Order: sequence, then C-alpha cells, then structure tokens
Amino acid sequence: MLIANRGEIALRVMRACREMGLATVAVYSDADRAALHVLYADEAYRLGPAPATQSYLRGDLILDIARRSGADAIHPGYGFLSENADFADACTKAGVTFIGPPASAMRALGSKTLARQAADKAKMPRVPGSVTGLKDVDEAQRVAAEIGYPVMLKAAAGGGGKGMRAVTGPEDMPSAFMGASSEAERSFGSGEVYLEKLIERPRHIEIQLMADMHGNCIYLGERECSVQRRHQKVIEEAPSAVVSEDLRRRMGEAAVRLALSAGYVNAGTIEFLVDAEQNFYFLEMNTRLQVEHPVTEMVTGLDLVEMQLRIAMGEPLGVRQEDIHLRGHAIECRIYAEDPDNNFFPSPGLITRLTQPGGPGIREDSAVYPGWVVPLDYDPMLSKLIAYAPTRLAAIDRMLRALDEYVIGGIKTNISLFRRILTDEDFRAARIDTGYLERLLSTAPAADNKTEVPEDIVALAAALFSASTQLTPSESEPTQPSRWAQAGRQEALRA
Repeated sequence: MLIANRGEIALRVMRACREMGLATVAVYSDADRAALHVLYADEAYRLGPAPATQSYLRGDLILDIARRSGADAIHPGYGFLSENADFADACTKAGVTFIGPPASAMRALGSKTLARQAADKAKMPRVPGSVTGLKDVDEAQRVAAEIGYPVMLKAAAGGGGKGMRAVTGPEDMPSAFMGASSEAERSFGSGEVYLEKLIERPRHIEIQLMADMHGNCIYLGERECSVQRRHQKVIEEAPSAVVSEDLRRRMGEAAVRLALSAGYVNAGTIEFLVDAEQNFYFLEMNTRLQVEHPVTEMVTGLDLVEMQLRIAMGEPLGVRQEDIHLRGHAIECRIYAEDPDNNFFPSPGLITRLTQPGGPGIREDSAVYPGWVVPLDYDPMLSKLIAYAPTRLAAIDRMLRALDEYVIGGIKTNISLFRRILTDEDFRAARIDTGYLERLLSTAPAADNKTEVPEDIVALAAALFSASTQLTPSESEPTQPSRWAQAGRQEALRA
C-alpha cells in the first residue's frame, strides 16, 4: 500500500495497514525527509522539492514510485490528489487500486456544480442557486438577483473554504467574483465558481457514508461541523446535539439515495445545511475520507480506514444499517501551528518540547515529535485531539482536561482558542451555527486564569528539580525512612 499523503493522515492509514498485515510505502518531499510517516513506513521514496506542485500533487511521480516499490494500491488520504478523478483514472490504467470511489462517481459528485445536478435528480432538497459554473460577473449578478441577496460564491472544484466569498449586495459582486475565481484557480487549477443563496445562521451537519462494490450503502450517523473559521472547520462532534432520530434517518436516507444514483463506492460524506426549523439542504459531497472521521469511529466503534481497504479488496460491507448504533459523544479539536493572538498567523519551526495528553477517552492522531521542524509549505495542522465520553458535557470537560495536559514547545499553537470555545456558555449549551466562532472572536476574551510560563523558566525549573533529586544528603541531615517503608522491611524480614 502506497500512501500518497503526509502528516497524521498518512500515519493513520499506515497503522490500519499494519494491523491488516499490509506493507506500507511512504512518499515525501524534501521538507518532510525526517517526518514521522517516513520513519514509520516499511519503505520511503523521495518525491521532489517542498512545494506540493512539485511533490505531493505529482501523480506521475507517485505512480512511478508505486511501480518501483511494487505497491498495488494507493490510498490518497485527504487533500492533495484524493478527489482528483484524473489521478484515479491513471491508477486504474496503471493497474493500481485507488482507495476511493471510481473516477466516474468522483466526477459526478466531486464537482460542486455536477453534484447539485445529481442532487436535483435524486430529489434531494438543496440550497437555491446555480447548478452550473458561472460564465462571468453579469451572469452572477443575474442569478443573485433572481434568488435574492445575500449569496455565496463557491469554487466548483474544491472545498476547505478556498474560493468562497459572501456577497451582500450587487455592488460587491465584481470584486468578490474576481477574488473567488482567482483563489479557486490557484488552489484547484480551475477558476470555475457557482453561486447559491446564503442561509442565515445555519448549522453545518454532514452524513458519513460507506458503500461497497455489491450495491450496499449505509450511513454512519452525522457530525456537527458548525464551529468554523473562514469556512474551515475547527471543532467537530458526533452526534449533533440537535439532530433527532427522525432527522438523522431522513438525512441519511437522502444521502444514501444520492450515492447509489451515482454508483458510489467506498467512503464519502454528504454535507448539509440545517436551518432553525430543522429543514436540511444539500450542500456538497466530499468523495474521500474526512479529516474528522475519528469522531464517527468513536461513537460507532468502527474503523473507517479498515472498511475502506476491505471495500477496495472487493469485500462486502460487514455491517448493515440496522447494526449502526451511536453510543456516547465524541469531540475533535484540530491543533494547528498558528497564533490565535496574532490573527492566526502560521507558526512553523522547531518543536522543542512535546507532552501529549492521555487517559480515559482520549485519542490523539498526530505525526509530530520533539526535534521535528514544522514546515511552512503545507497546511499547519499538527494533530487531531479527540475526546469521548458518555455525554456531550462530559466529553467537553474531558477535552478541557486533555488540553491542559497538551504542551507543544518552540512554536505557537491554537490550544488556547479551544479552551475559550469549550468554556463558552453558548457552545456548552449547543447554541452554535456556522457564524458562531466569528462572533466569539469579535468579543474580548475573558480573563484566563492560566498563566503562561515562559519556556526558558520552565526548562530552568525542570533542571533545578532534576539536580535537587540527585543531591546527596549531608551528615547533619540524616534521612529517616517512612513508617510505611519500615513496616515493609520488617514484613520482608519476617517472610
């Protein structure tokens, strides 16, 4: 198995492969020569220079390494080539199994505009707007006038908040259209954008799907992804605090209907917007494994990566829809190398110290270690911290405890942001929507009772403590064993 990715997702896939007895092949750029996924794999091959366009986005180089290493399957992870239908086709032509949907399904559902057309055919409710890419600003103005402002421009070929612009009036459309199209071109190689109605204060709810090659497709419950910054998810939960059994069933069945109509296979996610009256609207489909898949694994007890691999091997799904039961609550925090006190400016550099959290209900998907240099060339996510507990509030409190244990020295991280969110009354009461975090950040943070101690002071204190424990007691201060120690020695002598 060749893993055509980097960081924590590469390591996550490799762990599933190792449990299944599959040898792993890593690929790396010059910036990732000492990365943990490279050290963990059975074999590792250099791709090229640091820029993704010269390394992780070079499908031809990846397929050449697959041929040289003898890999007969490629897992793309998420991002990079994971939703590239041309790469999936190239894998098939090279006789290499692509761990994901067939290219035809990827083209039908991976493109945001084609997916909206497929949603119409499947009679799925969707957000009003265009179903094809916009030709120019004039067409954007016409469609916006028909459905009414505010509207949202979106990249047809991508996600993750790239190529998105909210437009509140016609006077803002020309600059917004140019900005969205240019960013989409830089991010995805296509400047095509479409337009949809901007729903006020919606919740972002997504349904996880699994489909095999034998016509079976099931949904694994929902994830709440409403806590976002600039359309990028920050915290994810499973299940949602506001989704009823009836709404879950209706959303799940609609998602399965769309997937089956497109001949979908493997893991996928249908994203919805849900309004205050619990009406749901199709948003888009992600034809790959999601960053936030661990929270679904925690509440279902299933290994989604192992399921992906077994589906690709031709095995039928090992579970039926009636076997899926959601138990407890899971929350995921995306830990980034960025400074929330400085407009979330990236913070690459050397990790000098690392203390990772643990204990009951805590999972960390990570690929960092002390002495590793966080590169500036890629997304700054360091790890994903997941907390699981019987209830939502218990999971929140467990996450707060884990965040208190998490120390990453040498760089800035967004850990303090999560403490602020998880102690906020609105979040704890599940009064959230896609604009929640922006509103929270616009207010002054409450005084934090945690005092950040400078790293050099911490290091000095640790050195002094270590030295003190090695000092030999002076003759004027004889040591006296405790009564517990004396009793233990006497018992040992009697034995």
